Amino acid sequence: MEKTCHQHRDCLRKHAEEEAATEVAQVPEVTPMLLPPAEPPRTQIIERTRHRYEDIHHLLDKRWTISAIARRLNLDRKTVRRFRDTDLDQLLTSARDRRPNGVLEPFKAYLNARFTEAQGQVSGTRLFLEIQARGYRGSRQVVRKHLAALRAGTADPTRADIPSPRKITAWIMRPRETLTESQDERLLQVRLACPDITRACDLARAFADLVRHQRGYLLVEWIRQAEQDASKPMKGFAGFLRQDFDAVTAGLTLPWSSGVVEGHVNRVKTLKRAMYGGASFELLRTRILTQP
Repeated sequence: MEKTCHQHRDCLRKHAEEEAATEVAQVPEVTPMLLPPAEPPRTQIIERTRHRYEDIHHLLDKRWTISAIARRLNLDRKTVRRFRDTDLDQLLTSARDRRPNGVLEPFKAYLNARFTEAQGQVSGTRLFLEIQARGYRGSRQVVRKHLAALRAGTADPTRADIPSPRKITAWIMRPRETLTESQDERLLQVRLACPDITRACDLARAFADLVRHQRGYLLVEWIRQAEQDASKPMKGFAGFLRQDFDAVTAGLTLPWSSGVVEGHVNRVKTLKRAMYGGASFELLRTRILTQP
């Protein structure tokens, strides 16, 4: 499934770009009075800034000196003074703007499409309000910097916001009822992007159903369908199943498992390594090769 998604990344990227263009075509009039205030995202740097501010001011309330606080928290004295003399909101804004690309990245395709549509004659404030209504929680300054880079022709190439093949595969192989509404929607967009991925998705889910419910009697039909109209990686997988058809059918039918045996094998390997004092694999290989 992952190989199929890798092979059709262009389909996913094209679909994502078309979706962004569709959003641009349906831009409503934005009323600033109705927009919620921007809030700093709950990123690691934001949380670290918030906790550091609380720790410093807690010690300041106890009448600790700048030097003592710096030693206690392992900080530079300039940093302590900055946190002492600066409001928390300003510190959070500064921390948020240190990594502007991560905050703005999901909205760059939309901004670029709007910029191209308007031939560069578009207000930065308007675009800020538009993406803010779509969930952007960064600062206005980050948007202005990106638009300035677009006008100067120095903006970095925009990557389409598409899920990784591994993430797509994880969504497919999980039972549908365990997916969140957002995951289910994104998987639907993936299926709409490419017929080959859609077919592979249906086959993968059907095979997962064979495994979960031990329906080995359906394996012949599954292999036939996969070899008939599936992607090349899926056809290859079906071919390997046909080579070991009897064993695979037994695994999908009988209640017994070799898991216990494999567990004992791993236990024996662990004991043998412990006999050498937890030696590295390189040392074990050397001792084996030098034995008479």
